[in-house]
Parts: sequence; C-alpha cells; structure tokens
Amino acid sequence: MAAEQLRAPGSKPGENMLWGGRFTGGLDPLMVSYNESIYFDRAFHTQDIRGSIAWARANHKAGILSIAEFKAIESGLNKVEEEWVAGTFKIIPGVDEDIHTANERRLGEIIGKDIGGKLHTGRSRNEQVATDMRLWLRDELRKIETYLVDFLKVMAARAEQEIDILVPGYTHLQRAQPVRWSHWMLSYGMAFAQDLDRLREVIVRVNQSPLGAGALAGNCFGVDREAMAKELGFDGLLWNSMGAVSSRDFVVEAMQWGSMLMTHVSRWAEDLIIYSTGEFAFVRLADAYSTGSSLMPQKKNPDSLELLRGKSGRAFGQMAGLMMTVKGIPSTYNKDLQESVEPMLDHVKTVSDSIQIATGVLSTMSVNPQKMLASLDPFMLATDLADYLVKKGVPFRETHHISGQCVAFSEKTGVSMDKMSYSDFQKIDSRFEEDILKSFNYEHSVEQHSAIGGTAKARVLEQVEILKKMLE
Repeated sequence: MAAEQLRAPGSKPGENMLWGGRFTGGLDPLMVSYNESIYFDRAFHTQDIRGSIAWARANHKAGILSIAEFKAIESGLNKVEEEWVAGTFKIIPGVDEDIHTANERRLGEIIGKDIGGKLHTGRSRNEQVATDMRLWLRDELRKIETYLVDFLKVMAARAEQEIDILVPGYTHLQRAQPVRWSHWMLSYGMAFAQDLDRLREVIVRVNQSPLGAGALAGNCFGVDREAMAKELGFDGLLWNSMGAVSSRDFVVEAMQWGSMLMTHVSRWAEDLIIYSTGEFAFVRLADAYSTGSSLMPQKKNPDSLELLRGKSGRAFGQMAGLMMTVKGIPSTYNKDLQESVEPMLDHVKTVSDSIQIATGVLSTMSVNPQKMLASLDPFMLATDLADYLVKKGVPFRETHHISGQCVAFSEKTGVSMDKMSYSDFQKIDSRFEEDILKSFNYEHSVEQHSAIGGTAKARVLEQVEILKKMLE
C-alpha cells in the first residue's frame, strides 16, 4: 500500500498525525505499522479518556478552555469511551497511530475540530502515555492483589483444616524429617505473603502522577498538577518533569515483582507435580485442572501445574527483555520506551491468570493422608535418636555419630529401626534406656519441634493466624 493511501482522503502528508506539521512526505508503509501502537495500547482507552478529562478540566481552570468548551470535550470524550466499551470504535489504519491519536481524532469528529483541537494544549504524548500506563498498571495490580489474597485465604483454610496430616519433609528431594502437611503448605504461604507485602509497596510507587510534565520541561500554562493527580486517584506527583516522562522503572519493578512471585508459583507447582505422580500419590488434581493423553487413556496429566511452571520463564523473560531495552537509552523520552507496553500487558495477564489458576488448583485438589503416612520412614527419626541422647547430656556431635551407627545396624541386619529391640540399642550405646522405643512415633516427632516456626501443631496453627493477619 502506498504511503498516500494510508492518509485520510484529501489530507496532506502527516496532517492527521499529532506530530505531522513539520513533515511533507509520506511514511514507508512498513514504518507506519512498525511505529503504530494502537493495536496494543488501546487497552488503555479508559485511562486515556479519564486522563484527558482531567487535563481538560485543568486547562479550564487555568483559563485555556471556557466552561462550554470543557463541557463539550468532557461529553465528547465520554461518548468516545462508550464506543470503546460497546466495541463500536473504528480504528483507522495509518491514521490512528496510538490510543491518544485515535481518541483525539474521534473527539474532533464528534464535537468538531475547533474545540476538540484544544484538548492537547500544553500536553505531550510523552506524559500522556506514562499517565495511562501508571493508571492501568495500578488498577491491574490492585486486582492481582485481591487474587493473591484469595489464594492465600484458601491456603490458610486448608492448612487449618488438614493440620493433623503428616507427610515426609524433603531436602535434596530425599526424605528428611516428618512434618505436618500444613507446614509444607505454609512454607509457600509465607513466601506468597511476602510477595503480597512487596506488591503493596510496588503499587504505591506506581501510583504517582506524571501528568503536567509536558514533553520533558514541564507545563507553561500553570495547570494544577496536584488537582489532576487527586482526580485520577494518584497518591502523589513525580517531582521532576524529565524523569516523569522517561522513567519506566515502575514497569520494570512491577515485572520484577511478578517474576519473583512466579518463581514461588513455579516451585510450588513443581512440588505438587511430584506429589501427584503415581510414585508419590500424595495429591490428586481435579479434572478441571488436568488433561489426558491423546494416546494413553489411563493418563491424567497435571497440565495446569506444568503451565504455571512454564509461564514463570515467560514472566522472567519479559522482565529481563525490558531491562535490556531501557538500560542504555539517553534521557529523556525515546521511542524505545514503546517497547515497555506489550511486555507489561502480557506480563500482567500472565501473572493474573496464573494466580487464579493456582487458586483453582489448590481449592479443588484432594489429598491422600494414607499415602503420606505410608511414605514416612523410621530412618526419618534418626535425628530424634540423636536429640534423645542430647537430653541425656551427651554432646550432639557424639549423639549424631551414635545415631548413624543405629542406622548402619538397621541397614546391615535388615531390621527396621522401629523394630530394633532395647538390647540392640544398648549394644550400640549403653546410655540408651528403655524409653528409647517411644521415640519411634511420628506424631511425637513433629510435636518435639515446638519452637516458633516449627512443625508442632500449636506452632503451625500460630503460623495460620499470622498469615491471616498479613492478609488484612
């Protein structure tokens, strides 16, 4: 398509572009599509309309617009928003370069260019896109906050309900010590709760207004930036106009946060994938979050968890890619920054969807306490033997060695440690007394870990209550 065909009928080269007055030749058609962002930044249509109304109001108060002109612009912009919501807004390729251009073009068609053309007085798209992005990201992060709270509420509820289930605890993916199933859940619960704290801090930094910063030097019509910020629900202002239009730190930080969250989601998913295998069979996913095999009819695959694990790489890649984009650009605004929009949109959707899927998995998943209990091994109580002797006054380094001898005796004789006789223990060390046989009780073992943060029942329930408070 020729560049001339990309212009509205009867228009001059560049006439319909907000920047077009200085240009007399048409753009390469590929450059038009390469440059335009309307097909992804239209996601900001609501934020762009809200910001434009706040801008028009500020210009009215500054004496740039009459009350009649402001009312006409406000009414026209609301009609434009109605078209977006109804899905009837018609994008004109090659003309509607971005959401700002599209909205202003349509506003002029509705109320006339004489009045509509005054909307952009004193404003730059540099500040406009930064405002739209911050408003959109703030609103989406607040939604994500509610999803994460819901996820943690389910986790806290299950931890409380399933407090009596015991399960092997692992290090190096080898059975280590018995713990409560709830303790395992809360190990992730506390990590996700810290993610929630971090998210709330990120939202505060995102929610700062750049509107009124101009292209880079500020506004020369005396608009009230604080009034606009208040109208749009911002917590405060960005105080340097150059930094306000050029910084994408708020996007990078949000994506860094999302990458951290997805790291935790991925590890949580990995544990559950392992626990759902036939070899473990600790948990069973609901059909709603599983798929079958196209060849093997017996298969039930944990696709939801595998996708969660896989999408963590996607989230991290988007964050790392954006950091590489912004790391070397000069001040202030450069078109490279357009590359912050698409990764942000996809990253936010990925994280948002992932939390909701994780909540669905957790709330519908069934557990198999019998399989968990059957997986406990008397060797997992070897540390309890060492602790038993410590309480008799034996130095731990010595008790660790003695306990190892008990393990070696069991392996050599083929007699399970919990089936060894009192005399067997006496032969290994005379300081063992008859009550050593009481140590081979898994419930007793977990209850011994009663310090704060441990797996004893009272301490796990304490963690549940702490988690609940963190959600408030």
